[in-house]
Amino acid sequence: MRCSLLALCLLPILIACSVQGEDSPLARTTWRFALIDGQRPDSADARLTFEGSKVGVQVGCNRMDGPWRVDAERLIAGPLALTEMTCTVPAWDQEKAVSALLVATPRFAIDGNHMILQSSGHTAELVREGGPMERPTRTADGS
Repeated sequence: MRCSLLALCLLPILIACSVQGEDSPLARTTWRFALIDGQRPDSADARLTFEGSKVGVQVGCNRMDGPWRVDAERLIAGPLALTEMTCTVPAWDQEKAVSALLVATPRFAIDGNHMILQSSGHTAELVREGGPMERPTRTADGS
């Protein structure tokens, strides 16, 4: 009984630590992939878009979308729906890498118009749409 009462008391605190939608610095933003695991995207249309409670991802010839939220310094996306069109090998490999990155609840850091998403296996560097088009100068390890 005591554990149940404690869990009910802590629930609002835990929910407050998770930021969704309009309160997040990602809300209503679109980001262009500059690098995916150190390589330029195969498609010039590679984007990550946060609109309302949905995140949209376009890397190659397929599209992913689903719910998203931020918890501490992590992006939590999913479950993500994915179209399954046949792509060229480089685009397909990049789609798999971005999908694995997002499923891994990556850490994210924003510095001006640049964002880095990083998990233990993958890294993506992005530039906010409408921001400078140059490559981010800070790497995922902070150097």
